[in-house]
Amino acid sequence: MELDFERCYRAVDSRDPRFDGWFYTGVTSTGIYCRPSCPAMTPKRQNVRFFPSAAAAQGAGLRACRRCRPDAAPGSPQWDVRADLVGRAMRLIGDGVVDRDGVPGLATRLGYTERHLHRMLRAEVGAGPLALARAQRAQTARILVETTDLGLAEVAFAAGFGSVRQFNETIREVYGATPSEWRAGRSGRQPAGGAGTLTLRLAYRPPLHAGALWDFLALRALPGVEEVRDGAYHRGLRLPHGPGTAALAPADGHIAATLRLADMRDLAPAVARCRRLLDLDADPLAVDATLADDPALAPAVAAEPGVRLPHAVDGFELAVRAVATQQVSLRSARTTLTHLLAAARSADDGPLGGLRAFPSPTELLAAPDAAFRMPGARRETIRALARAVDDGELNLEPGGDREEAARSLAALPGIGGWTAGYVAMRALGDPDVLLATDLGVRRGAAALGLPDDTKTLHAYADRWRPWRSYATIRLWRAA
Repeated sequence: MELDFERCYRAVDSRDPRFDGWFYTGVTSTGIYCRPSCPAMTPKRQNVRFFPSAAAAQGAGLRACRRCRPDAAPGSPQWDVRADLVGRAMRLIGDGVVDRDGVPGLATRLGYTERHLHRMLRAEVGAGPLALARAQRAQTARILVETTDLGLAEVAFAAGFGSVRQFNETIREVYGATPSEWRAGRSGRQPAGGAGTLTLRLAYRPPLHAGALWDFLALRALPGVEEVRDGAYHRGLRLPHGPGTAALAPADGHIAATLRLADMRDLAPAVARCRRLLDLDADPLAVDATLADDPALAPAVAAEPGVRLPHAVDGFELAVRAVATQQVSLRSARTTLTHLLAAARSADDGPLGGLRAFPSPTELLAAPDAAFRMPGARRETIRALARAVDDGELNLEPGGDREEAARSLAALPGIGGWTAGYVAMRALGDPDVLLATDLGVRRGAAALGLPDDTKTLHAYADRWRPWRSYATIRLWRAA
């Protein structure tokens, strides 16, 4: 990835937070790296290098700045948007795949050789998959050291390190201090929330229209799986090592997240999925600038800046919900799904109490016909979807290939253009999907004085590229 020195230096000199996560500033005279908005004195040009990732800065022998905490910056928005090999790899690394399956497992999921994957990541982000995973492990370990009373050996293995020695060496290299020094110097204790409970801040690029996000999620909340109460969104999570729950609430400049985990090794994937659900790594200024160029959308963008595209914590769950919503209202679909959930009990029910994860494909396949209060054809569509995911023929994970997933979805009976588009937009994170046949989209278009017939609206929407998914959300709000 080529980083223009002058543009990057101007961003650092102005301490522009919009560029946090886009790149990192290495200061060779002090041996540290910072986020662009670091409040420290701007370093001299001859002492500055720019890096596309924290892992690349660490690979150059630099340690993280203790003042601006560059590892706590929002992630680069490209990794959610891009559908190529590097974007898919970065999403999977963020979900902890390297820690669980190693680089061979990551390469297998992506369908490329380890050598080619390493070469592509080095070219784009300045570090290979092991270095990127190491940087993420260091960040996870810092959070655990500062916010829990876990023993340091427990922190090491929960963060994904193979040994306590590796953990100590990495923390010393990345942060310039030992884990015990970090714990001794932590500023305050987090409120006690019980074993396996963590409270942390999720950063984002402003602006963020939290009301639009919470309205969207509340309208679609499934009882027993998710709910919005007291200003916070709560939901159950199915994580690689066990169940979990998340409570997410907007706060002053960040999202306050309270996570309850059966296994602390699931911290990194839980955070990644919550960030993805709320679209926290997006660049709202870039999105809004494009949409505001259309006079029809400009007033809405000015009135509600920072409207995000809610994604999903579970691609299969989102796909099932999309099928259940075909040709019925959201209220009717929620009733149907609530009955299905009561019959398809999850194996993860109960350990943490309260909310549970959406059933897995295997659990839905085991549900009797009576659990599906819907037309028989739709029931069989859901079962075909579950079989395809269970057999590995359909990949709806964050690192899945969007084009391949679209082809696999189209091959299933009962999956039409609307359903495939909705899954692409929310489960796979495609930022450029317009659901032109959607009744709510057409009503929203009519409310804004736009053409509301499918063909004309589709042609008109070319001016919203590459952010037509965000335009779809705004049209729904206008409806």
